[in-house]
Amino acid sequence: MSMVIGLKELYRFRELLWIWTVREVTVRYKQSFFGATWAILQPLALMTAFTIVATFLRGLIETGGVAYPIFYYSALLPWTFFTNAINQGAPSMINNLNLVVKTYFPREILPMAKVGVGLFDFLVASTVFVVMLFIYDVPLTWMVLWLPFLLAVQILLMLGISFFSAAVTVRFRDVRFLIPLLLQVMLFVTPIIYPVSMVHESIRPYYLVLNPMAVLIDAYRRVLLYGQPPGSYLPVATILSLIIFLTGYLVLKRLETSFADII
Repeated sequence: MSMVIGLKELYRFRELLWIWTVREVTVRYKQSFFGATWAILQPLALMTAFTIVATFLRGLIETGGVAYPIFYYSALLPWTFFTNAINQGAPSMINNLNLVVKTYFPREILPMAKVGVGLFDFLVASTVFVVMLFIYDVPLTWMVLWLPFLLAVQILLMLGISFFSAAVTVRFRDVRFLIPLLLQVMLFVTPIIYPVSMVHESIRPYYLVLNPMAVLIDAYRRVLLYGQPPGSYLPVATILSLIIFLTGYLVLKRLETSFADII
């Protein structure tokens, strides 16, 4: 019941969430020479690096006939969205101490705004992907209708992780240094540099069940590049993402009453 009340309270403050998100986007790119172009440069730079490595490996990484640049960019778009939002969401409470201590508002707005900034970057960087579809002559099929659902599941997952990490960081400040390290490790256990098909069949089920981002990255590639359904593990990833979201939200609401004392 308390969660329902919390969500109703969040809805009541929806305008604050929008204003704070716009403010975060503005501050992020204020006095920046390239502005929102940075949202494109990050996945573009990684795409270039991965393409060069894959080219030197001479066909070791199989893409099913899809050119390396768009193969990598299709995965780096959601991955960059994921990592940037989590990295910025974890310290969102301690970076706004005055607000947290002195002003009443639903505390989850702070990490949610960071996810909103990440979504803005994601949409900006997606314009390059649209251009690449034409350059590499990749036709879109009706499977692209899966995209809103995949994005919704990813946002649920990101919000859950952001809620949890933001709440725990208030008590344990080392978490903000641990998060980037864990995300670097996740890069190699998520099918970004390589396709899921390269994961040995004996461990593939565990690989996909334990890492919802692996399922989502593979699903993005399937629906965008190959015109295929998102894969049989999507329901598992959806349920796990929902559980992570609910857990993160409940942990945040449970701990927020002690934030002022800890800070």
